[in-house]
Amino acid sequence: MLLLAISCSSMALAQQAPQPAAVEATALPPEQAAMKAHVMFLASDAMQGREAGTSSYDVAAQYVASQFYSAGLKPAGTDGSYLQDVPLLRYKPASEGSFAYAPRGGAPTALRFGADYIPGADPTRAETVVDAPVVFVGYGVDAPQFKRDDYAGVDVRGKIVAFFAGAPANLPGEERAHFGNTANKAVTAQAKGAVGYVVLESPTSAKVRPFARQAESYADARMTWARPDGSGFFAAPDTPGLGSLSMTGAEKLFAGARTPWAEVVKTAESPQAAFRAVELPGRLSVKLATTTEPVTSYNVAGMLEGSDPRLKNEVVVLTAHLDHVGVGTPKDGDAIYNGAMDNAVGIAAMIEEAKRFKASGQPPKRSILFLAVTAEEKGLVGADYFARNPSIAKERLVANVNLDMPIITYKFEDVIAFGAQRSTLGQYVMNAAQKLGVTFSPDPMPEQGLFTRSDHYRFVQQGIPSVFLWPGTKGPGKAAVDAFFAQHYHQPSDALGQNPAIDWESGARFIEANYMIAREIADAPERPRWNKGDFFGTLYNGHGAR
Repeated sequence: MLLLAISCSSMALAQQAPQPAAVEATALPPEQAAMKAHVMFLASDAMQGREAGTSSYDVAAQYVASQFYSAGLKPAGTDGSYLQDVPLLRYKPASEGSFAYAPRGGAPTALRFGADYIPGADPTRAETVVDAPVVFVGYGVDAPQFKRDDYAGVDVRGKIVAFFAGAPANLPGEERAHFGNTANKAVTAQAKGAVGYVVLESPTSAKVRPFARQAESYADARMTWARPDGSGFFAAPDTPGLGSLSMTGAEKLFAGARTPWAEVVKTAESPQAAFRAVELPGRLSVKLATTTEPVTSYNVAGMLEGSDPRLKNEVVVLTAHLDHVGVGTPKDGDAIYNGAMDNAVGIAAMIEEAKRFKASGQPPKRSILFLAVTAEEKGLVGADYFARNPSIAKERLVANVNLDMPIITYKFEDVIAFGAQRSTLGQYVMNAAQKLGVTFSPDPMPEQGLFTRSDHYRFVQQGIPSVFLWPGTKGPGKAAVDAFFAQHYHQPSDALGQNPAIDWESGARFIEANYMIAREIADAPERPRWNKGDFFGTLYNGHGAR
């Protein structure tokens, strides 16, 4: 799940021998043993954390392909195989770059790397040069639905926009996460004619992670997917991210501005801050250099053909990410981030779900595509590549159900589907929960905006109704979820044999829940549609929203 990133190095692995996975003293029932077998392999030390673009990830992809074959799925990847080639591109700053600011009528003054600025990296080109006026636009949010326009009163055509990270707290949680996404802000800025953007340090971000600490990791690699010409994909190529400015650096840009920087900082201390856009009295000159490295990885795609002559042309996509974060900083002598819960369990559930369809002897009416995606931990990259470049006709895709890090260390009493209230998929989830004998609960943490933070969001951005499934937080659930995030999330301890142990009985129940949900969607008389007027459905022109 994409909530934070870990810098990984394969050097640490060379000193460690793969360790055998723990096995119970007593045998598990067959359906539980089948699920555990997948996790034992995918989360073993030999898989080295399944980082996208590594040979260990490739082995994991071949394993999933073999399981799709065993489940009777047809190849739905590249050139008749189960694997869809995903041309990843690793990129990072090639140097510290340069930032200089010239006040109106004055000579330019160089800003200081690490103290005033941190350079960005531009995957679309090796060299980026921008020299333009700067306009401060608050959070960079234009949300007429919520009566907010941070661009009101200014013209940013041909200019650099400067904004704070995040979004105001008075927006609804999922919409707030959408508007707070920097790439989405770049798309807005590009639509308004800006030639670049910089992100400003705020009083809040300074407390969370001081600017100097951010500068220490400025050259860390990022990842996107590559276009046919070899350049990296970025949703707003005409408005590149130029870098970040500290509060000290931003103060230099605001010297002589109509709105003093001290007033902006004071306003920014409020979580519901509303700013007045203002053009700053000078020009910012930025030069960046970016190095890129092509990396090949794979999505794994298997198709279960529908049985209805009319409905089989519609495809329900079930996704789970196969990658994890690889090998990183040792914790208690262990440098392998195995990713058992995140997301070997999700992949295992998807494989076993496919096998339940085969065992039922009753094919679904609609076709179902089982899709294991790469590079989720790098920014939902594999899902984005597939959603924009699907291996089957795009118009056939009618729904997405995503499995990412289902926490199954407890006896769950309910299920959650993030985004369920936005489309008719919610009713299908409720129907399946009722059949399973558990309750359906609303999002227990809407402020986290989880609807925008896993692979399903890339399908949402293509207008496809989507939900993200989890065991619920009723009863022992909340304590178990909180404990996992506090102690094991993106840690080497997310592995078999660690405490708390995976509850394989709950795992089998979760598989059954997912099977029932997929069956409900695939056999429904009407294709899934967005609720009329839904924010995401309307924004991305989804079926039924308008």
